[in-house]
Amino acid sequence: MSRKHPIIAITGSSGAGTSTVTKTFEHIFRREGLTAALVEGDSFHRYNRTEMKVKLAEELAAGNQHFSHFGPQANLFEELEGLFRRYGETGTGMVRKYLHNEEEAAPYKQEPGTFTAWEEIPGGTDLLFYEGLHGAAVADGIDVGRHADLLVGVVPTINLEWTQKLIRDKSQRGYSQEAVVDTILRRMPDYVNYICPQFSRTHVNFQRVPMVDTSNPFITRDIPTADESMVVIRFANPKGIDFPYLLSMLHDSWMSRPNIIVVPGGKMGLAMQLIFTPMILRLMEMKKK
Repeated sequence: MSRKHPIIAITGSSGAGTSTVTKTFEHIFRREGLTAALVEGDSFHRYNRTEMKVKLAEELAAGNQHFSHFGPQANLFEELEGLFRRYGETGTGMVRKYLHNEEEAAPYKQEPGTFTAWEEIPGGTDLLFYEGLHGAAVADGIDVGRHADLLVGVVPTINLEWTQKLIRDKSQRGYSQEAVVDTILRRMPDYVNYICPQFSRTHVNFQRVPMVDTSNPFITRDIPTADESMVVIRFANPKGIDFPYLLSMLHDSWMSRPNIIVVPGGKMGLAMQLIFTPMILRLMEMKKK
């Protein structure tokens, strides 16, 4: 952690809603006049899209049925921890981009599914903001999250997560039901060992819980909307959190435990604004000191 060069890390699995959280933080940064170095977790995957397909085939042929983007074999955990450590010390570090599609790849004149070249973060940023799978990952003596000043977990209940993945991968990527289920099963050990434990290391967790039946995610046809969900917000340390103020601002919310507030799904963005704005301003005050 660093008072001079603070780091905020959002961690959550694909489809969990981390992109929505990122937009909320970007609104806060813009409103408060802060310049953030934005880092996408996908940029610290070890393999590009073509290489990953080849590596997956090799691992399957070798008898490894659980090789996935969730685990350390397919990621650059050491480099990610190095970025966090160096940014905290100096306010810079090496980053790159993963180009997901044609639109992102066009400005770089590269193919989708490839990485840009590594570059130094420009000087003068107020903080580093990471969003991805492994903001609080621990593996083989590497501890990414220990260098972060604010760790935020974003996760749906597991059946909702599977529902989102099944519908997205079938409708947007053209995968078959069987292929998506195979991916879910292949990722499960890494999900249990490397994704879930991160949510015990975060400072604040947001978990979306559907208020409709998702008991069999493999036949669900629609993703529950925000208005059909509640969000469980857990604070690792509730000291200093003004719960009466949050309850007064977030109507139809309640406390389920001394460190947990439950809010309507449609108010998750507002809840984040109310919770994180003062936290970010405190980080900036400590930075000035």
